[in-house]
Amino acid sequence: MSQKTKFLTVLPVYNEEATVNEVLDLVVQYADDVLVVDDGSADGTSKLLTQRDDVILLPHEVNKGYGAALITGFNYAEENGYQYVVTIDCDGQHEPQRIQDFVARIESSGADIVSGSRYLDEFNEDTSAPAERQKINQIITKTIGECMGIELTDAFCGFKAYRVEALRKLELTETGYAMPLELWVQAACQKLTVVEVAVPRIYLDENRSFGETLDDANTRLKYYNDVINAALKRLPGGCDKLKEQRVG
Repeated sequence: MSQKTKFLTVLPVYNEEATVNEVLDLVVQYADDVLVVDDGSADGTSKLLTQRDDVILLPHEVNKGYGAALITGFNYAEENGYQYVVTIDCDGQHEPQRIQDFVARIESSGADIVSGSRYLDEFNEDTSAPAERQKINQIITKTIGECMGIELTDAFCGFKAYRVEALRKLELTETGYAMPLELWVQAACQKLTVVEVAVPRIYLDENRSFGETLDDANTRLKYYNDVINAALKRLPGGCDKLKEQRVG
């Protein structure tokens, strides 16, 4: 990784009181510029974050959604001259010591996106994925490959590195958990290059809620397909073959 590489590490945070300080204590060891988007947390997370002076804090006054938090982070990176953005979740399921590996890979490969995959390789620390989550991931990952031509093994991993120049080509609007699916559709349209990197599969809370009705697997899968179809419909001219696709 070049000494001049300027990257921003973004963590979307919502009600992470139990893990936020432990995760951030590790993240700041591997990243100089760390942005936390507190997405309207209703527990003690916000208070803990205001006590830190080693991160940039951008709070949402109300909970807007996982996608909205990431979009806020992307916009900050674009506005402040960063070359790359690394996204990592704050629930303890990603290993911060891999942050610089992601930056080194996106810089050396020339890819637009380096996407973590929990299914590309096996690690000693791997845990079993909840069955319905793994099944839905497999369905959507296959859809992304067949319809968008982006070959992935894990469509949902939140550990990623992005080239900011590539992010400027996207117009992301989805505020919920399915924002990465809108991103894959637009990435296909813009012919962005994607490389996967293997990361351990760590599930610390198998019963973690997606919120509202999305804990129901069928409802969640329908939501994901609806977001993909809406993203396909909104594609600009020049992506006509993609626009003809429909899923679900």
